[in-house]
This record gives sequence, C-alpha cells and structure tokens, in this order.
Amino acid sequence: MIHPSSVISENAVIGKNVEIGPFCFVGDNVELGDGCVLKSHVVIKGHSKIGKNNVFFQFCSIGEDCQDKKYAQEKTYLEIGDNNVFRESCTVHRGTTQDLSLTRIGSRNLLMVNTHIAHDCMIGDDNIFANNATIAGHVHIGDFVILGGMTAVHQFCHIGSHAFTGGGAILLKDLPPYVMFSGIKHIPQGINSEGLKRRGFSAEAITKVKRAYKVLYRNGNSFDEALAQINSMAQDAKELEVLQEFLEKATRGIAR
Repeated sequence: MIHPSSVISENAVIGKNVEIGPFCFVGDNVELGDGCVLKSHVVIKGHSKIGKNNVFFQFCSIGEDCQDKKYAQEKTYLEIGDNNVFRESCTVHRGTTQDLSLTRIGSRNLLMVNTHIAHDCMIGDDNIFANNATIAGHVHIGDFVILGGMTAVHQFCHIGSHAFTGGGAILLKDLPPYVMFSGIKHIPQGINSEGLKRRGFSAEAITKVKRAYKVLYRNGNSFDEALAQINSMAQDAKELEVLQEFLEKATRGIAR
C-alpha cells in the first residue's frame, strides 16, 4: 500500500506487503524488503539495501550523503538487516571511500527519537539507542548494547557487546564488552549484570565477568598486565572470549 502523496522512484525495488504512508520519498537504488513500513514523511535515498519488516516513523532520513567534507559524491552504500525500529527523526548516513564505503546496521535494533548513525558505522544486533544518542563516523558497536539518552560516541570508537552507557555519557575511547559507563562521571561503573541476567547468563558466568572486570579496572594492573590475566582466565570461561578479543583489538585505548 503506497499513499498517493508519496514519491517512489521507478528504479526502487519494493518488496511484498510494504506500507508507505503520506509524503514519503524513496529514491533510485533503494531496496525495501518485504513487510517494511514507512509511517509518513520518511526519506530513503542512495544505494540503500533494507531487509524485511523494518519500521520507520515520521521524519526519518535514511541513506543520505554523509556529513564529511572529504565526500565527493562517490558511490557508497547502506545496509540494514531485519526487524529494526527507527523512531521519529532518526538519521542514518551511507559510508565513505576512506573506509569500506559502507554503513551497516544489523537486525532487531531499536533506535529511539533523534538517533544519529554517521558514515561507516558498523552496528550489530539487538541494540537499544535511547533518544538523541549520537554515533560519530567509523564507530563499531557489537550486540545487546544499550546507549542511554544523549550519549555521544567519538569517531572510531568501538563498543563491545552487552555494554551500557548512562544518559549523557560522552565516550572518547573504546568501551569493553559487559562494562557499564557512567553518564555523569564518564568512567566505568561496574558490569551490566542486570542486562546479562535478562539475556540468560548464569550466576557463575556473571561472577566470572565480574572477576575479569576487577582485573581490568580495580586491581591496579596496567593494560598489558590485565590483558595477560584475562587471556588466562578466558581459557576456562567462554563468556570472556568476547572481552579478550575486544581488548586485543582495541586501538584507541579503553575507557578507564
């Protein structure tokens, strides 16, 4: 169902059972998967490939040119998975040739009002970005991450799976998996234990994560000393493998 006031390019690919409400624009080279819903006043442009059952509320701008002065109208891309919800006024920009020419968002994410995803970001699955969360260019985010309202993430930062930021957090360095980051003091504040419980982590697994957190943040270790200990701990704790891998790849330093 397409409202007559909307403008849909003849070159766009529209899947089955797609609903497009009033005053929307879908440009050339856009692919909309089955069951997608554009509520109203939604703009989708560029080489944007969007999966199934995504919902876009009013005034979303998806697949637009990036806000990077180096961008010179090169062919760049946006990929979005399935079952995501983009609330009012979300903005998502395509990639740049300075990276992989691609911005990618996985599946089952909730992006609340006025969320911004900049160029070349790589976003995993099952994340929640609260109102006004702003993600700068080249940021990588894992799975099951929660960003509190008005969180700002500096370009090139990486955020590990199951991490959590409080409202108003300003993240300038990488945030390891499982860690809660304060929105007031802007420092780590323990692990996201409540989130892990909701996702089925056992009490034993959460205890192992807490021990690794103490090694990294509480015991006075240098980064290299903490990494060596966590590498050893991960041999008997599968849940620490994601933390081990994240720390080994951290390039900006981590939030400490």
